[in-house]
Amino acid sequence: MEMTATIREQMEEFLHKNEMTINRFAEISEVNSGTLSNILNGNRPISMQQLDRITSGMGLEEGYFYELYIDECIFHATPDWRRLGPFLHRCAELGKLDCLDKAVRMTMDNISYSPLLFETAEVFFKEGKHEAAVLLYRSVAESERFQHSERLALCQYRLFVLELADDQDANLQAAVYFEPYVDRLDEMYQLDALVKLINVNLSLHRWNKIKDLAERLENKGLAQYKQLRNDFKNQEYPKQPIIFYILYAYLIQADVSREQEDYEKGLYYISLYSEPDWIQEPDAQERKIITQFKEWAEANRYSYQLMAGQAEVIIDYVEYVAKREDEIFLALCNIMIAANRYYIQIDHILERFQDYLVLQEQKSHLGKISKQVTLDRFTRLLAELAIYNFKREHFDRGIDYLLESLTYSIRINSVKGMLRCMGLFEQFRHVSSFEKQKQYKNLVSEVHKRNEKKIGLSVGYL
Repeated sequence: MEMTATIREQMEEFLHKNEMTINRFAEISEVNSGTLSNILNGNRPISMQQLDRITSGMGLEEGYFYELYIDECIFHATPDWRRLGPFLHRCAELGKLDCLDKAVRMTMDNISYSPLLFETAEVFFKEGKHEAAVLLYRSVAESERFQHSERLALCQYRLFVLELADDQDANLQAAVYFEPYVDRLDEMYQLDALVKLINVNLSLHRWNKIKDLAERLENKGLAQYKQLRNDFKNQEYPKQPIIFYILYAYLIQADVSREQEDYEKGLYYISLYSEPDWIQEPDAQERKIITQFKEWAEANRYSYQLMAGQAEVIIDYVEYVAKREDEIFLALCNIMIAANRYYIQIDHILERFQDYLVLQEQKSHLGKISKQVTLDRFTRLLAELAIYNFKREHFDRGIDYLLESLTYSIRINSVKGMLRCMGLFEQFRHVSSFEKQKQYKNLVSEVHKRNEKKIGLSVGYL
Protein backbone atom coordinates (compact mmCIF):
# COMPACT_ATOMS: atom_id res chain seq x y z
CA MET A 1 0.00 0.00 0.00
CA GLU A 2 1.51 3.32 -1.07
CA MET A 3 1.81 6.09 1.51
CA THR A 4 0.64 8.80 -0.90
CA ALA A 5 -3.03 8.65 0.05
CA THR A 6 -4.34 10.12 3.29
CA ILE A 7 -5.08 7.95 6.31
CA ARG A 8 -8.82 8.24 5.66
CA GLU A 9 -8.41 7.31 1.99
CA GLN A 10 -6.41 4.24 2.91
CA MET A 11 -9.04 3.25 5.47
CA GLU A 12 -11.72 3.55 2.80
CA GLU A 13 -9.63 1.53 0.36
CA PHE A 14 -9.10 -1.16 3.00
CA LEU A 15 -12.86 -1.41 3.71
CA HIS A 16 -13.67 -1.49 -0.01
CA LYS A 17 -11.01 -4.04 -0.87
CA ASN A 18 -12.04 -6.35 1.95
CA GLU A 19 -15.80 -5.74 1.42
CA MET A 20 -16.01 -4.80 5.09
CA THR A 21 -18.66 -2.69 6.79
CA ILE A 22 -17.83 -0.01 9.32
CA ASN A 23 -19.56 -2.09 12.00
CA ARG A 24 -17.39 -5.10 11.20
CA PHE A 25 -14.21 -3.01 11.22
CA ALA A 26 -15.33 -1.50 14.54
CA GLU A 27 -15.37 -4.99 16.02
CA ILE A 28 -11.89 -5.79 14.68
CA SER A 29 -10.27 -2.49 15.61
CA GLU A 30 -12.16 -1.93 18.88
CA VAL A 31 -13.01 1.62 17.79
CA ASN A 32 -16.63 2.71 18.11
CA SER A 33 -18.50 2.55 14.78
CA GLY A 34 -19.85 6.07 15.19
CA THR A 35 -16.34 7.36 15.83
CA LEU A 36 -15.08 5.53 12.73
CA SER A 37 -17.87 7.04 10.65
CA ASN A 38 -17.03 10.55 11.82
CA ILE A 39 -13.33 9.96 11.13
CA LEU A 40 -14.03 8.73 7.60
CA ASN A 41 -16.32 11.71 6.95
CA GLY A 42 -13.65 14.11 8.17
CA ASN A 43 -15.80 15.30 11.04
CA ARG A 44 -13.46 14.13 13.80
CA PRO A 45 -9.67 14.09 14.29
CA ILE A 46 -8.00 10.77 15.04
CA SER A 47 -6.62 10.30 18.53
CA MET A 48 -3.37 8.44 19.08
CA GLN A 49 -5.10 5.45 20.67
CA GLN A 50 -7.60 5.27 17.81
CA LEU A 51 -4.81 5.46 15.22
CA ASP A 52 -2.97 2.52 16.79
CA ARG A 53 -6.16 0.46 16.95
CA ILE A 54 -7.04 1.28 13.34
CA THR A 55 -3.51 0.37 12.22
CA SER A 56 -3.72 -2.95 14.05
CA GLY A 57 -7.20 -3.62 12.65
CA MET A 58 -5.85 -3.11 9.12
CA GLY A 59 -3.05 -5.62 9.82
CA LEU A 60 -0.29 -3.04 9.45
CA GLU A 61 2.87 -2.68 11.53
CA GLU A 62 2.83 -0.36 14.53
CA GLY A 63 3.54 3.24 13.59
CA TYR A 64 2.75 2.67 9.90
CA PHE A 65 0.72 5.88 9.62
CA TYR A 66 2.85 8.11 11.88
CA GLU A 67 4.40 10.17 9.06
CA LEU A 68 0.95 10.97 7.68
CA TYR A 69 -0.44 11.55 11.16
CA ILE A 70 2.04 14.38 11.73
CA ASP A 71 0.80 16.27 8.70
CA GLU A 72 -2.90 15.42 8.81
CA CYS A 73 -3.82 15.28 12.47
CA ILE A 74 -1.31 17.45 14.28
CA PHE A 75 -0.26 20.35 12.10
CA HIS A 76 -2.93 20.64 9.47
CA ALA A 77 -5.51 20.53 12.23
CA THR A 78 -5.93 22.77 15.23
CA PRO A 79 -2.74 22.27 17.34
CA ASP A 80 -3.64 20.18 20.36
CA TRP A 81 -1.25 18.83 23.00
CA ARG A 82 -3.79 16.09 23.75
CA ARG A 83 -2.80 14.55 20.41
CA LEU A 84 0.84 15.67 20.21
CA GLY A 85 1.81 14.50 23.73
CA PRO A 86 0.63 10.89 23.28
CA PHE A 87 2.14 10.87 19.78
CA LEU A 88 5.59 11.74 21.16
CA HIS A 89 5.30 9.02 23.81
CA ARG A 90 4.36 6.39 21.23
CA CYS A 91 7.21 7.44 18.93
CA ALA A 92 9.63 7.06 21.83
CA GLU A 93 8.21 3.64 22.73
CA LEU A 94 8.49 2.37 19.14
CA GLY A 95 11.86 3.99 18.48
CA LYS A 96 10.44 6.08 15.63
CA LEU A 97 12.80 8.95 16.36
CA ASP A 98 12.56 10.48 12.87
CA CYS A 99 8.83 11.02 13.36
CA LEU A 100 9.38 12.34 16.87
CA ASP A 101 12.05 14.78 15.67
CA LYS A 102 9.89 16.02 12.80
CA ALA A 103 6.89 16.57 15.07
CA VAL A 104 8.95 18.42 17.66
CA ARG A 105 10.62 20.70 15.12
CA MET A 106 7.29 21.64 13.58
CA THR A 107 5.97 22.35 17.07
CA MET A 108 8.67 24.83 18.05
CA ASP A 109 6.94 27.63 16.15
CA ASN A 110 4.53 27.60 19.08
CA ILE A 111 6.69 28.76 22.03
CA SER A 112 3.95 27.84 24.48
CA TYR A 113 4.76 24.17 23.87
CA SER A 114 8.32 24.59 25.20
CA PRO A 115 7.46 23.82 28.88
CA LEU A 116 5.39 20.79 27.84
CA LEU A 117 8.19 19.46 25.63
CA PHE A 118 10.65 19.93 28.47
CA GLU A 119 8.41 18.02 30.89
CA THR A 120 8.10 15.22 28.34
CA ALA A 121 11.88 15.15 27.92
CA GLU A 122 12.25 14.79 31.69
CA VAL A 123 9.86 11.82 31.65
CA PHE A 124 11.85 10.19 28.83
CA PHE A 125 15.09 10.86 30.73
CA LYS A 126 13.81 9.11 33.86
CA GLU A 127 12.39 6.22 31.82
CA GLY A 128 15.74 5.64 30.11
CA LYS A 129 14.49 6.70 26.65
CA HIS A 130 17.60 8.77 26.22
CA GLU A 131 17.68 9.17 22.42
CA ALA A 132 14.16 10.57 22.44
CA ALA A 133 15.00 12.81 25.41
CA VAL A 134 18.02 14.26 23.59
CA LEU A 135 15.86 15.32 20.65
CA LEU A 136 13.43 17.14 22.94
CA TYR A 137 16.14 18.78 25.06
CA ARG A 138 17.87 20.06 21.92
CA SER A 139 14.68 21.56 20.56
CA VAL A 140 13.81 23.26 23.84
CA ALA A 141 17.36 24.57 24.21
CA GLU A 142 17.27 25.93 20.67
CA SER A 143 13.95 27.70 21.25
CA GLU A 144 15.24 29.29 24.48
CA ARG A 145 18.85 29.94 23.43
CA PHE A 146 18.56 33.70 23.97
CA GLN A 147 17.10 33.35 27.44
CA HIS A 148 18.88 32.80 30.76
CA SER A 149 16.31 30.42 32.19
CA GLU A 150 16.96 27.54 34.57
CA ARG A 151 15.10 25.35 32.07
CA LEU A 152 17.68 26.16 29.37
CA ALA A 153 20.52 25.40 31.78
CA LEU A 154 18.95 22.10 32.82
CA CYS A 155 18.47 21.15 29.14
CA GLN A 156 22.17 21.76 28.54
CA TYR A 157 23.06 19.73 31.64
CA ARG A 158 20.94 16.78 30.52
CA LEU A 159 22.46 16.96 27.03
CA PHE A 160 25.97 17.03 28.51
CA VAL A 161 25.29 13.93 30.61
CA LEU A 162 23.55 12.02 27.81
CA GLU A 163 26.18 12.81 25.19
CA LEU A 164 29.14 11.56 27.24
CA ALA A 165 30.65 8.48 25.64
CA ASP A 166 34.06 6.86 25.06
CA ASP A 167 35.39 9.53 22.67
CA GLN A 168 37.58 11.90 24.71
CA ASP A 169 37.57 14.62 22.06
CA ALA A 170 33.76 14.64 21.90
CA ASN A 171 33.58 14.61 25.71
CA LEU A 172 35.89 17.61 25.87
CA GLN A 173 33.72 19.55 23.44
CA ALA A 174 30.61 18.65 25.45
CA ALA A 175 32.26 19.74 28.71
CA VAL A 176 33.52 23.05 27.29
CA TYR A 177 30.09 23.83 25.84
CA PHE A 178 28.21 23.00 29.03
CA GLU A 179 30.47 24.58 31.67
CA PRO A 180 29.12 28.18 31.29
CA TYR A 181 25.64 26.91 32.24
CA VAL A 182 26.64 25.47 35.64
CA ASP A 183 25.98 28.65 37.59
CA ARG A 184 22.56 29.05 35.90
CA LEU A 185 21.39 25.67 37.21
CA ASP A 186 19.22 25.42 40.28
CA GLU A 187 21.51 24.92 43.29
CA MET A 188 20.38 21.35 43.80
CA TYR A 189 21.93 20.36 40.42
CA GLN A 190 25.16 22.37 40.59
CA LEU A 191 27.18 20.00 42.77
CA ASP A 192 26.52 16.91 40.62
CA ALA A 193 27.21 18.93 37.48
CA LEU A 194 30.62 20.00 38.79
CA VAL A 195 31.50 16.41 39.73
CA LYS A 196 30.68 15.24 36.21
CA LEU A 197 32.77 18.04 34.71
CA ILE A 198 35.66 17.10 36.99
CA ASN A 199 35.44 13.43 35.99
CA VAL A 200 35.48 14.26 32.27
CA ASN A 201 38.52 16.48 32.74
CA LEU A 202 40.20 13.80 34.89
CA SER A 203 40.06 11.41 31.93
CA LEU A 204 41.65 14.17 29.82
CA HIS A 205 44.36 15.08 32.38
CA ARG A 206 43.45 18.79 32.23
CA TRP A 207 44.89 19.44 35.66
CA ASN A 208 44.58 23.24 35.72
CA LYS A 209 40.92 23.00 34.77
CA ILE A 210 40.40 20.20 37.30
CA LYS A 211 41.91 22.37 40.04
CA ASP A 212 39.59 25.25 39.13
CA LEU A 213 36.51 23.01 39.11
CA ALA A 214 37.47 21.34 42.40
CA GLU A 215 37.84 24.73 44.08
CA ARG A 216 34.42 25.75 42.78
CA LEU A 217 32.96 22.48 44.05
CA GLU A 218 34.53 23.07 47.47
CA ASN A 219 33.21 26.63 47.72
CA LYS A 220 29.69 25.78 46.55
CA GLY A 221 29.60 22.69 48.75
CA LEU A 222 30.65 24.56 51.90
CA ALA A 223 28.16 27.36 51.19
CA GLN A 224 25.31 24.92 50.69
CA TYR A 225 26.31 22.88 53.74
CA LYS A 226 26.10 25.95 55.97
CA GLN A 227 22.84 27.23 54.50
CA LEU A 228 20.91 24.36 52.97
CA ARG A 229 22.14 21.10 54.51
CA ASN A 230 18.70 19.86 55.50
CA ASP A 231 16.78 21.42 52.60
CA PHE A 232 17.99 18.83 50.06
CA LYS A 233 17.25 15.73 52.13
CA ASN A 234 14.72 13.33 50.61
CA GLN A 235 15.15 15.02 47.20
CA GLU A 236 16.38 13.41 43.99
CA TYR A 237 19.21 15.95 43.69
CA PRO A 238 21.91 16.33 44.72
CA LYS A 239 22.62 12.63 44.39
CA GLN A 240 24.70 12.51 47.57
CA PRO A 241 24.63 14.32 50.92
CA ILE A 242 26.41 17.67 50.62
CA ILE A 243 29.43 16.51 52.64
CA PHE A 244 30.30 14.10 49.81
CA TYR A 245 30.95 16.97 47.41
CA ILE A 246 33.13 18.87 49.87
CA LEU A 247 35.23 15.78 50.63
CA TYR A 248 35.41 14.92 46.93
CA ALA A 249 36.69 18.42 46.20
CA TYR A 250 39.49 17.86 48.73
CA LEU A 251 40.29 14.46 47.22
CA ILE A 252 40.55 15.93 43.72
CA GLN A 253 42.74 18.80 44.89
CA ALA A 254 44.99 16.22 46.52
CA ASP A 255 45.22 14.37 43.19
CA VAL A 256 46.11 17.61 41.40
CA SER A 257 48.90 18.21 43.92
CA ARG A 258 50.20 14.66 43.37
CA GLU A 259 50.28 15.18 39.59
CA GLN A 260 52.24 18.38 40.17
CA GLU A 261 54.56 16.34 42.43
CA ASP A 262 53.71 18.58 45.37
CA TYR A 263 53.29 15.62 47.72
CA GLU A 264 53.33 17.72 50.88
CA LYS A 265 50.33 19.72 49.68
CA GLY A 266 48.67 16.50 48.54
CA LEU A 267 49.01 15.03 52.03
CA TYR A 268 47.51 18.23 53.45
CA TYR A 269 44.39 17.79 51.34
CA ILE A 270 44.26 14.12 52.31
CA SER A 271 44.11 15.23 55.95
CA LEU A 272 41.09 17.42 55.09
CA TYR A 273 39.02 14.52 53.79
CA SER A 274 40.33 11.87 56.18
CA GLU A 275 39.47 13.76 59.38
CA PRO A 276 36.43 15.97 58.62
CA ASP A 277 35.75 17.02 62.20
CA TRP A 278 33.62 19.94 60.97
CA ILE A 279 30.72 17.63 60.09
CA GLN A 280 27.94 18.12 62.60
CA GLU A 281 26.01 15.11 63.91
CA PRO A 282 26.36 12.93 60.79
CA ASP A 283 23.47 10.63 59.97
CA ALA A 284 23.87 7.02 58.79
CA GLN A 285 24.46 7.91 55.14
CA GLU A 286 26.95 10.63 56.04
CA ARG A 287 28.84 8.23 58.30
CA LYS A 288 29.10 5.81 55.38
CA ILE A 289 30.60 8.59 53.26
CA ILE A 290 33.06 9.56 56.00
CA THR A 291 34.19 5.94 56.31
CA GLN A 292 34.72 5.60 52.55
CA PHE A 293 36.82 8.76 52.37
CA LYS A 294 38.92 7.58 55.34
CA GLU A 295 39.66 4.37 53.40
CA TRP A 296 40.52 6.34 50.27
CA ALA A 297 42.77 8.60 52.33
CA GLU A 298 44.74 5.64 53.68
CA ALA A 299 45.18 4.12 50.21
CA ASN A 300 46.16 7.48 48.75
CA ARG A 301 48.78 8.09 51.43
CA TYR A 302 50.48 4.88 50.34
CA SER A 303 50.08 5.92 46.70
CA TYR A 304 51.61 9.36 47.26
CA GLN A 305 54.53 7.92 49.21
CA LEU A 306 55.13 5.38 46.46
CA MET A 307 54.99 8.05 43.75
CA ALA A 308 57.51 10.09 45.75
CA GLY A 309 59.96 7.19 45.51
CA GLN A 310 59.40 5.44 48.86
CA ALA A 311 59.42 1.94 47.37
CA GLU A 312 59.34 0.30 50.80
CA VAL A 313 55.64 1.18 51.27
CA ILE A 314 54.59 -1.04 48.37
CA ILE A 315 54.15 -4.10 50.61
CA ASP A 316 51.85 -2.28 53.04
CA TYR A 317 50.00 -0.66 50.10
CA VAL A 318 49.33 -4.02 48.48
CA GLU A 319 48.16 -5.65 51.71
CA TYR A 320 45.86 -2.70 52.45
CA VAL A 321 44.04 -2.80 49.10
CA ALA A 322 44.00 -6.61 49.01
CA LYS A 323 41.33 -6.47 51.74
CA ARG A 324 39.37 -3.87 49.75
CA GLU A 325 38.56 -5.31 46.34
CA ASP A 326 37.21 -2.05 44.95
CA GLU A 327 40.63 -0.42 45.46
CA ILE A 328 42.76 -3.04 43.71
CA PHE A 329 42.46 -1.83 40.11
CA LEU A 330 43.46 1.76 40.88
CA ALA A 331 46.28 0.55 43.13
CA LEU A 332 47.64 -1.57 40.27
CA CYS A 333 47.57 1.48 37.98
CA ASN A 334 49.59 3.48 40.52
CA ILE A 335 51.97 0.62 41.28
CA MET A 336 52.73 0.08 37.58
CA ILE A 337 53.62 3.75 37.07
CA ALA A 338 55.87 3.76 40.15
CA ALA A 339 57.49 0.44 39.19
CA ASN A 340 58.53 1.81 35.80
CA ARG A 341 59.61 5.14 37.25
CA TYR A 342 61.75 3.69 40.04
CA TYR A 343 62.68 0.26 38.56
CA ILE A 344 60.75 -1.76 41.15
CA GLN A 345 60.32 -5.50 40.55
CA ILE A 346 56.61 -6.37 40.93
CA ASP A 347 56.17 -9.69 39.11
CA HIS A 348 54.78 -11.27 42.27
CA ILE A 349 52.15 -8.50 42.56
CA LEU A 350 51.07 -8.86 38.93
CA GLU A 351 50.74 -12.62 39.34
CA ARG A 352 48.73 -12.22 42.54
CA PHE A 353 46.28 -9.75 40.99
CA GLN A 354 46.21 -11.05 37.41
CA ASP A 355 42.39 -11.19 37.44
CA TYR A 356 42.22 -7.42 37.99
CA LEU A 357 44.30 -6.53 34.92
CA VAL A 358 41.16 -6.41 32.78
CA LEU A 359 38.64 -3.75 31.88
CA GLN A 360 35.58 -3.98 34.07
CA GLU A 361 33.19 -1.58 35.75
CA GLN A 362 34.74 0.01 38.82
CA LYS A 363 32.74 0.95 41.88
CA SER A 364 33.03 2.01 45.50
CA HIS A 365 30.73 1.87 48.51
CA LEU A 366 29.22 5.14 47.24
CA GLY A 367 28.48 4.16 43.65
CA LYS A 368 30.04 3.54 40.23
CA ILE A 369 33.30 5.13 39.13
CA SER A 370 33.08 7.26 35.97
CA LYS A 371 33.34 5.07 32.87
CA GLN A 372 35.47 7.72 31.14
CA VAL A 373 37.97 7.75 34.02
CA THR A 374 38.11 3.94 34.14
CA LEU A 375 38.75 3.64 30.40
CA ASP A 376 41.54 6.19 30.54
CA ARG A 377 43.16 4.46 33.54
CA PHE A 378 42.95 1.06 31.84
CA THR A 379 44.53 2.40 28.65
CA ARG A 380 47.42 3.83 30.70
CA LEU A 381 47.74 0.59 32.70
CA LEU A 382 48.19 -1.42 29.49
CA ALA A 383 50.91 0.96 28.29
CA GLU A 384 52.72 0.73 31.63
CA LEU A 385 52.51 -3.07 31.51
CA ALA A 386 54.10 -2.91 28.06
CA ILE A 387 56.94 -0.72 29.33
CA TYR A 388 57.47 -3.00 32.33
CA ASN A 389 57.80 -6.06 30.10
CA PHE A 390 60.11 -4.29 27.64
CA LYS A 391 62.45 -3.41 30.52
CA ARG A 392 62.59 -7.11 31.42
CA GLU A 393 63.07 -8.11 27.78
CA HIS A 394 59.71 -9.91 27.64
CA PHE A 395 59.21 -8.40 24.21
CA ASP A 396 56.32 -10.51 22.89
CA ARG A 397 54.23 -9.86 25.99
CA GLY A 398 55.16 -6.18 25.92
CA ILE A 399 54.08 -5.83 22.28
CA ASP A 400 50.75 -7.50 23.06
CA TYR A 401 50.06 -5.06 25.89
CA LEU A 402 51.15 -2.14 23.72
CA LEU A 403 48.85 -3.04 20.83
CA GLU A 404 45.96 -3.51 23.26
CA SER A 405 46.68 -0.08 24.75
CA LEU A 406 46.72 1.42 21.24
CA THR A 407 43.40 -0.26 20.47
CA TYR A 408 41.78 1.30 23.54
CA SER A 409 43.45 4.66 22.86
CA ILE A 410 41.78 4.67 19.45
CA ARG A 411 38.47 3.61 20.99
CA ILE A 412 38.47 6.55 23.41
CA ASN A 413 40.14 8.87 20.88
CA SER A 414 42.99 9.65 23.26
CA VAL A 415 45.62 11.54 21.27
CA LYS A 416 48.05 11.30 24.19
CA GLY A 417 47.51 7.55 24.42
CA MET A 418 47.90 7.01 20.68
CA LEU A 419 51.14 9.02 20.53
CA ARG A 420 52.52 7.16 23.56
CA CYS A 421 51.82 3.77 21.98
CA MET A 422 53.04 4.69 18.50
CA GLY A 423 56.27 6.09 19.89
CA LEU A 424 56.88 2.95 21.94
CA PHE A 425 56.12 0.62 19.05
CA GLU A 426 58.57 2.36 16.75
CA GLN A 427 61.17 2.04 19.51
CA PHE A 428 60.60 -1.72 19.77
CA ARG A 429 59.52 -2.49 16.20
CA HIS A 430 62.70 -4.52 15.63
CA VAL A 431 61.63 -7.10 18.23
CA SER A 432 58.05 -7.45 16.96
CA SER A 433 56.88 -10.23 14.65
CA PHE A 434 55.63 -9.67 11.10
CA GLU A 435 52.10 -10.45 12.31
CA LYS A 436 52.29 -7.85 15.09
CA GLN A 437 53.68 -5.26 12.65
CA LYS A 438 50.72 -5.94 10.37
CA GLN A 439 48.31 -5.52 13.29
CA TYR A 440 50.06 -2.26 14.23
CA LYS A 441 49.83 -1.01 10.64
CA ASN A 442 46.07 -1.63 10.61
CA LEU A 443 45.67 0.27 13.89
CA VAL A 444 47.73 3.22 12.64
CA SER A 445 45.59 3.26 9.50
CA GLU A 446 42.55 3.68 11.76
CA VAL A 447 44.29 6.60 13.49
CA HIS A 448 44.94 8.26 10.11
CA LYS A 449 41.31 7.77 9.04
CA ARG A 450 40.09 9.50 12.18
CA ASN A 451 42.52 12.35 11.66
CA GLU A 452 41.51 12.80 8.02
CA LYS A 453 37.85 12.85 9.03
CA LYS A 454 38.52 15.67 11.50
CA ILE A 455 40.44 17.65 8.88
CA GLY A 456 37.65 17.11 6.39
CA LEU A 457 35.06 18.45 8.80
CA SER A 458 37.01 21.67 9.20
CA VAL A 459 37.17 22.55 5.49
CA GLY A 460 35.16 25.66 4.59
CA TYR A 461 35.29 27.30 8.03
CA LEU A 462 36.58 30.87 8.32
